[in-house]
Amino acid sequence: MALPKRTKKKPARGAPRIRRGDKLQGPKWDGWEEWDGKKYHRHRDASRAFYYDNYKPVDLFPHTYKWMAENGYTKEQIKNAKAAPTHVLSITAAIVAKQLLDGMPDYNPKQNEYWESLPGTMGSVQPATVFLKDRIELAINAGSKVVEEKKEVEKEKANVYVPSIQERIREQAYIQSEAIEDWLEGWLMDPKSFDPKGFDFKKHFADKGVTQAHARKLKTFYIDALVDYDQLDRMPTAGQLKKMSEFEADQWAQLKEGYAHIKKADIKNYRIAIGELIAALDFVIDSAKATRKPRKPKVYSADKLVAKLKYCTTDEKYKLASISPDQIVGANELWVFNIKTRKIGKYVASNIDPKGMQRQGSGLSVKGTTIIGYNESESIQKTLRKPAEQLKEFKDAGKVKLRKFLDDIKTTDTKLNGRCNPDTVLLKVV
Repeated sequence: MALPKRTKKKPARGAPRIRRGDKLQGPKWDGWEEWDGKKYHRHRDASRAFYYDNYKPVDLFPHTYKWMAENGYTKEQIKNAKAAPTHVLSITAAIVAKQLLDGMPDYNPKQNEYWESLPGTMGSVQPATVFLKDRIELAINAGSKVVEEKKEVEKEKANVYVPSIQERIREQAYIQSEAIEDWLEGWLMDPKSFDPKGFDFKKHFADKGVTQAHARKLKTFYIDALVDYDQLDRMPTAGQLKKMSEFEADQWAQLKEGYAHIKKADIKNYRIAIGELIAALDFVIDSAKATRKPRKPKVYSADKLVAKLKYCTTDEKYKLASISPDQIVGANELWVFNIKTRKIGKYVASNIDPKGMQRQGSGLSVKGTTIIGYNESESIQKTLRKPAEQLKEFKDAGKVKLRKFLDDIKTTDTKLNGRCNPDTVLLKVV
């Protein structure tokens, strides 16, 4: 029995070697002046093939724009060239720009001599920039049209009217009021059979999605609906009308005549209807207020809070050094000493945090260059008569002794104002 013929397995073909950007070392042009025409011509072809094989077009086109910027093209021309379809500029032009930027000469007469010596060739070798500038010109013209079209589109978009939020709310409120208007129309058509409490506002508002903003807008539609009827209730007497000017008396007469066909009982029902509507709208507004989540205060880090605080870092005279100012935030007490006035003071937090749990709003804090969150009556300062001795005693004092440290100083106490300056040493926090 013949064994089956084994076919030779083809080796897997490797992926093409495509690198992005300038990760490959491109061909160099050092010493091209010494090359003969043949070597120069082949090097130029090999250089072009190198970029074709190893770079993507998207990585080569920026070299064209760089060459344009270095050769007198305006920003608008470069912008238009970028907007042009890539096939207009061509990958070949991008490679030529890259070669020129790398040191390739625009024209080499030795290459032209070699080219003309070859059998079957026609014409002469042109400077590289002749082809490059032609393609750039085509790209600028094509791109300018694209840019203009984009401008037209953007202009049309800009001219499209976009209603504001308030306008949208008003439009929605008009739609939501249609059923209400139909209900109130019933009062004008047949006031005797009109039911002032016959409209289910709760269901209507839920169906139409009436929010607090809509309710506020709807309220403006009807808040003045009873103005004329309120004036009818204040109709002046005949004696009062005689004392008025002819114009004022005529206005009242017109108002009375205009509503002479409406009975007081019917006006009362209309008042009830409007009152029910306004009450329903107020309920929506008040409910939204009650269910609105309180705005959370923005929390800043201690480093950011004390960033602008001015204080004395060290003092050679009294051999003092300030603590890090970020320790102030959340502390229950802060001791300070002014090296100029010789006053030592203690800030006591108005909201003490006894267990040091860093609760929101407890302890001292900083705003700009000012200490905040302190108890004004308990935060005091006193002048040291023998600052060197008394500061040494302060450094050696523990928590218990610090409680009476200010009491033992016999000078007059004054209130602290919270302000710190370059003379203020931050001694200690508790």
